[in-house]
Amino acid sequence: MEIIYNPGFLVECINKITQEGSAKVGFVPTMGALHNGHLSLARKARQENDICVVSVFVNPTQFNDKNDFKTYPRSVDNDLKMLQDEGVDVVFIPHEKNVYPTRKLHKLDLGGIDKTMEGEFRPGHFDGVADVVYRLINMVKPDRAYFGNKDFQQLKVIETMVKNENLDVEIIGVPIVREPDGLAMSSRNQRLNRKERKEAASIYKILKQAADVYASFSPDQLKSEIERHLNNTNLLECEYVEIVQEDDLKLVRKWKKGCKMRICVAVWCGNVRLIDNYRIVTYKNYDDSIK
Repeated sequence: MEIIYNPGFLVECINKITQEGSAKVGFVPTMGALHNGHLSLARKARQENDICVVSVFVNPTQFNDKNDFKTYPRSVDNDLKMLQDEGVDVVFIPHEKNVYPTRKLHKLDLGGIDKTMEGEFRPGHFDGVADVVYRLINMVKPDRAYFGNKDFQQLKVIETMVKNENLDVEIIGVPIVREPDGLAMSSRNQRLNRKERKEAASIYKILKQAADVYASFSPDQLKSEIERHLNNTNLLECEYVEIVQEDDLKLVRKWKKGCKMRICVAVWCGNVRLIDNYRIVTYKNYDDSIK
């Protein structure tokens, strides 16, 4: 496994491995503090490409809360061991000055899909996310890039950015990886204490139950029920609940047969902010393979 810190050396390394462009490159951008969710992305990238590149970079421009940036978990040594065991070919750990020679962000076309949910509660977040992914893709020049469905709005923002900016890369969404009790794997889970960690599992249970009985309610009623159940727990506080169409994240006002939908939530568990989503299956034989 090659560990690269300089973008110039990264290009040389990839070119050497690809043997004059004959090999396909899969790319997984991460902020480190890796878990099995990240490894599932690397695994899929390895399966579908000749070379797997993983970046580890805690991106400062996507944090609207400076304290959140400071407390974001960092564990590079452990990350490298996990990636080595997974058979990753190249790990790119750039310095901030190499990613951002200046702090001026690109003006990228996100199509307005960035304005709701996370965009509303974390102003500027997706500007930073899209910009760093844009920069990293242009450094790595992969054939495919992999993102988890847990950050479903982020996945859609990246898809939109890549399409609107005409980047020559295929964006692949990968199913959510969950703990045995249902909690979506996240680097932020490390910050939960024992009681919070136990309570956080209620998020998945409430979403799953809501998706199972959705037809008994209108979308607005279902949102209210989800929020009520989340807030009735001891340690959880719901920030938002939205039910959106999968393809364009438009809010669902009424149920439509065959419409692909997601329940998306942001929930505070103590001082830790968690997000999750769950697909609503709306008709028989619906493809539920992507969780």
